[in-house]
Amino acid sequence: MRWFHFAEWIGPRVSSLRADAGGQIVEFAVALPLLILFVVGIFDFSNAFTLKQKLTNIARDAARAAAVDPTNDLTEPQSTLPVSVNDAFEIVDNYLVANNINDCNITSTASPTVLTWVFTASGNGCTAPGLTITVNRGYYFPSTGAALPNVNCTSQAPGGQTAVIGTCVSIQYAYAWRFGHVASLLGANTALPTQLYGVSVALNEN
Repeated sequence: MRWFHFAEWIGPRVSSLRADAGGQIVEFAVALPLLILFVVGIFDFSNAFTLKQKLTNIARDAARAAAVDPTNDLTEPQSTLPVSVNDAFEIVDNYLVANNINDCNITSTASPTVLTWVFTASGNGCTAPGLTITVNRGYYFPSTGAALPNVNCTSQAPGGQTAVIGTCVSIQYAYAWRFGHVASLLGANTALPTQLYGVSVALNEN
């Protein structure tokens, strides 16, 4: 008789526990994709921010190194890479290799346009469009009110002011986003930049 009463008492509670467990499983299944998207987003954007900071720092170092070199090497034939431009290129490439960042097998081969040299590469398994290094040894801009340099190191019109001449170095690096892929699996479309970049200008000293 006592067993009968215990069964009547425990039966509904067991059913309730099973229902709760089933509800928790459903909630977890619904929340798991969002949790994965959140975690991937944290790591992906953190890595992208870190890479952009590294590119900016090395662009600054390369611009400073080239800017202190003499400018007489710029009068050499276009078939010869000026020493100052090669210095900037080597600083960028050596930094990438030393920090275990794929340099896409880039080589110091470029055809200049006026005083701008552009080096490109997408080999060694680099994500397209790969790596682009731009060195403008004749970057000029107005002495006041100048805008930030763009990714192509295009000189700015002085606008009637005195033109300041410096060296601009830009590094564009392809970044393979994981966040966008995970978001697409959930049916969301994301527009993320295919390249991260760092750009810096230093005044020519010679």
